[in-house]
Amino acid sequence: MQVNPVLKPKLATPTLIVTSVVTLSFTVVLAAMAFAFPATGLVLVVDLAAGLILSFVWYRRIHDNRVWKTTSHAQWQVLESLKNTAGTTTEVTVLSVDCPQPTGTWITIRWNRFDYIQPAWIEALPEPIWPGSVLLIRPDPSQVRPGTPWPATYSIAADHVLTWAPLT
Repeated sequence: MQVNPVLKPKLATPTLIVTSVVTLSFTVVLAAMAFAFPATGLVLVVDLAAGLILSFVWYRRIHDNRVWKTTSHAQWQVLESLKNTAGTTTEVTVLSVDCPQPTGTWITIRWNRFDYIQPAWIEALPEPIWPGSVLLIRPDPSQVRPGTPWPATYSIAADHVLTWAPLT
């Protein structure tokens, strides 16, 4: 199963926080009791093992979050540089992926500049489309012209999609 690269990984959940606090508290109590009652040493070892597992979970979550932030920042830098060099471009946000098909996908987009929401057909791209993606596209002048109504459905050619970045 592919992971959605648009979604920021969760860093802390209530369950993880509560489990960490309880384990840490239990470790402190058991460490104090181990000096008075040596028989609690085995329980302390088990508790320390649980603490190591929780430490690994925290490490993975912090690492995944940092990697996502770094990747997202790099994608936005590419998007900004292409926006400045590619001529006429615009950003659209993918609000939903409605019906994926082999030749393309029906999606709902928001034109970021105009805050206008409409359905769109996007030709198949090398990468999957995810809700929450911001696409940098070259608008098709035959579909959107000043003084004419917006098309009911906008069609995005694959070669008009320059890059994408996650919505931050």
